[in-house]
Amino acid sequence: MATATTQPGDLRAGRREWIGLAVLALPTLLASLDMSVLFLALPHLSADLGASGVQQLWILDVYGFLIAGFLVTMGTLGDRIGRRRLLLAGASAFTVASLLAAYSVSAEMLIAARALLGIAGATLMPSTLALIGNMFADAHQRAVAIAVWMSCFMVGTAIGPVVGGVLLEAFWWGSVFLLGVPVMVLLLAVGPILLPEYRDAGAGRIDLLSVGLSLAAILPVVYGLKELAKHGWQPSSAGAVAAGLAVGVVFVWRQRRLADPLLDLRLFQARAFSTALLIMLLGAVVMAGTFLFVPQYLQLVTGLSPLVAGLWLVPQALAMIASTQLSPHLAKRFRPGPVMTAALLVAAVGCLLITQVDAGGTGAAVLLLAGFTLACVGVAPPATLGTGLVIGSAPPEKAGSASSVSETSNEFGIALGLATLGTIGAAVFRDRVVLPEGAPEAAGDSLAGAVNAAPDLVGDAGAALLDSARAAFTGGLNAVGWVGAAVFAGLAVLAALLLRERA
Repeated sequence: MATATTQPGDLRAGRREWIGLAVLALPTLLASLDMSVLFLALPHLSADLGASGVQQLWILDVYGFLIAGFLVTMGTLGDRIGRRRLLLAGASAFTVASLLAAYSVSAEMLIAARALLGIAGATLMPSTLALIGNMFADAHQRAVAIAVWMSCFMVGTAIGPVVGGVLLEAFWWGSVFLLGVPVMVLLLAVGPILLPEYRDAGAGRIDLLSVGLSLAAILPVVYGLKELAKHGWQPSSAGAVAAGLAVGVVFVWRQRRLADPLLDLRLFQARAFSTALLIMLLGAVVMAGTFLFVPQYLQLVTGLSPLVAGLWLVPQALAMIASTQLSPHLAKRFRPGPVMTAALLVAAVGCLLITQVDAGGTGAAVLLLAGFTLACVGVAPPATLGTGLVIGSAPPEKAGSASSVSETSNEFGIALGLATLGTIGAAVFRDRVVLPEGAPEAAGDSLAGAVNAAPDLVGDAGAALLDSARAAFTGGLNAVGWVGAAVFAGLAVLAALLLRERA
């Protein structure tokens, strides 16, 4: 079944499809808002619910864990039962979970509500992206639609802290979870009217064992990478990653043997699909790892307040949105491959600027933000056009599965970037920092630890510790910049060699 307003002989989308895109942008905006507002609400809800430190971590992390774990399953489920049906079912579940989260009376209840939000959220991203792929058969229109879709996600991430701050000033902490209710109600009201239904009429039943294997593979890997990013090398975290990868091997083996696999591995045989996926994965690794250091530098090295540091990062978000919107128009003229190659080189130059940052004052911060802005501008076209290549290279009946793979790779990239580049930066810091006599051991673990310890040291020891810690942290930032420059340069070569065809 594949009912749509666009007929096979007419590739260009009409007015109904573009209005439908506005509807699809709503859950995308909401998903990004939901991820960003919780950080502001956490102190308030923790005090009210009496959440322990461990419970606070689960309140934060369970949403992302379950989104990552269920993306592949939900994308394939959408191919089976219909993408619009899955989207509307997910919107209903998201509404209920939002209400439960807003009116939670215990930390355990909030964790359960956040878990349900994660499962429901896993239906939103692949469903919306797959519907875009089906609604916009023309490559250029599809690229424009994906650019709009991605920009909405970026806007939600950028305005989330502001919206959350306003709500927390005027209402109680539960109000941040109620943001999704009117959005989802609107989607449920107009979605059946404006959105067409698509599903794979020839798909078989979902293999439940494969669902279990996918969860058992993805969740331990994401959990282990997050723990490595937070606490450094630990046998339990590394063991979780190794166990997940081992189950992943079994998952792949089973998919090869099934007539109707949960994930059709033949998708990876398309060169554009695999190349774009790799570029987006490694791009997410570099950007997530770099962003881990930039706010810390602005606050703990330059000395900016959290609010001012946040304002300094607004131009980067705006530049990334503008680059995202420009990407499809450049690709129409020059083809996606050359545009992605040029953009990746721009990102590499941005990372090279980051390698030249020192622990100086405002000038060093300006250099850092110039480099980070170039990296943001450069990474947007590969993300936008790469998503289009992933969706466009898959058969229409596999659009849900393809979009779920795209989103899962992004989740993996973020987790992997925080773990690997965070570890590199931390290793450089520990190697270079010089602890004066009387400094606690924690001061040698992180810049934040040194900043906390410095006021308690006598004489000039505190100032000496801060100077050494800031220089060591900047050295770690420089090392991350070198890694990013090398990765982006290598990806530019890969794009130039493998993405030559017109999409």
